[in-house]
Amino acid sequence: MNFELTKEQLMVKKMVKDFADEVIQPRAIEIDEEAAFPVDIFEQMGKLGLLGIPFPEEIGGSGGDTLSYALAVEEIGRVCGSTGLSYAAAVSLGASPIYYFGTEEQKDTFLKPLARGEALGSFGLTEPNAGSDAGGTKTTAVIDGDDYIINGEKCFITNASFAKTLIVTAVTGKNEKGRNIISAIIVPTDTKGVSITSEYKKMGVRGSDTAEIVLTDVRVPRTNLLGDPNKGFNQFLYTLDGGRISIAALGVGIAQGALNKALSYAKERKQFGKAISKFQAIQFKLADMAMEIELARNMVHKAAWLKDNEKPFSKEAAYAKLYATETAFRAANQAIQIHGGYGYMREYEVERYLRDAKLLEIGEGTSEVQRLVIARQLGC
Repeated sequence: MNFELTKEQLMVKKMVKDFADEVIQPRAIEIDEEAAFPVDIFEQMGKLGLLGIPFPEEIGGSGGDTLSYALAVEEIGRVCGSTGLSYAAAVSLGASPIYYFGTEEQKDTFLKPLARGEALGSFGLTEPNAGSDAGGTKTTAVIDGDDYIINGEKCFITNASFAKTLIVTAVTGKNEKGRNIISAIIVPTDTKGVSITSEYKKMGVRGSDTAEIVLTDVRVPRTNLLGDPNKGFNQFLYTLDGGRISIAALGVGIAQGALNKALSYAKERKQFGKAISKFQAIQFKLADMAMEIELARNMVHKAAWLKDNEKPFSKEAAYAKLYATETAFRAANQAIQIHGGYGYMREYEVERYLRDAKLLEIGEGTSEVQRLVIARQLGC
C-alpha cells in the first residue's frame, strides 16, 4: 500500500489550500451572516480550473481524478462549509451525471461550460414527499412529439438559483411490474415554465444557495434525456455514491477546521496559571478529534481510490460519508466545549462549524440511509 499523494495531487492540494486561506477564509463569517452566495469566489474558482478537476481536458476539465477533487473539497470546507457544499454539489451533482451518462452532444453543449467553470449546474432530486424515498418521485415527464413536457416540484436543491442547467428526475412511464420508471432529464434554467425561488431560512451552510424549483409544462427536447431512460434510478444512485465521497471530504474539512481552531485556542487560553492545552482533559479531547479526522480522511481517500480505479465503491463511499460527517459534528461540538463560553460566540467561528456540519448528516443520504446501504452490502 502506498498512501503518498502524487505530485499532481499535492499541487492541487496546495493550490486550493492557498486559495482557501487567502480568498475564502477572510469572507467566511460574512458569507454565513449575510447568507450570500459568493458568486465572485466561484468565478475565481472556475478560472483556476477547480470546477473541472475530475473531468478530462478534452471537455474543458483539468484532467485530475476523484482523489484530487476530494482534496480540493476538504481544503475549501476547512475554511467555509457553505462554499465547500456548493462546490461539491456543482461538481458531483450538477456536472458529473452528464460526464457519466451523457451523449457526446450533451457533453459538448452542457458539460463543457460547467467543466470550464463558466457556469454552474444543479441536480433536482428531492421533492416535498420524496426525500430518502427517492422512488416516491412525483414529477412527471410526458412525451409530446419530439419533446418532454415536465411538471412537478423539487425542494432543497443546492445552487439552483445560480445554475445554468438543471438535471431533474421525473417519472417517464411504468415498467413491466407496474413500477415507475424514473429518468433524468437536462433542463436549462431559462426554459419557459421553470420557476426557482430561494427563501429558506437555514440553520447552517447559509451561504450555499438552497432553492425550490417548480416545473410547469416545461418543454425540453427528448434529446435532453440523460442516459438510459429505464435506468435513471440506478444512474442517480451511482451519482449519489460519487457525491457521498465529496460530502465525506467536506466533513473532513469541517472537522479539520474545528480541530485547528480548538488547538490554537487551547495553546493560547490560560487557566490556573498555564495553557489549557497542558491539561489532560483538553489533551484527550484534541487527541480523539485528531484520531477520528485521520481515520475519516483515510476512508475518503480509499473510496476515491476505488472509484478512480473503477472498482466497486458503494459500501466504502457510505462508510466514508457516514463516519466523516458524524466526525465533523463531534469535532465541532468538542471545539465549542474547548472554547468554553467563547465557543458560543460567532466571532470564534466554531459554532458555525457545528451548524454547517449538521446538514452533512442529512444531505446526500441521511446517516440512517448510509447504515442501510452498508447493511445491504453486508447481505442483510
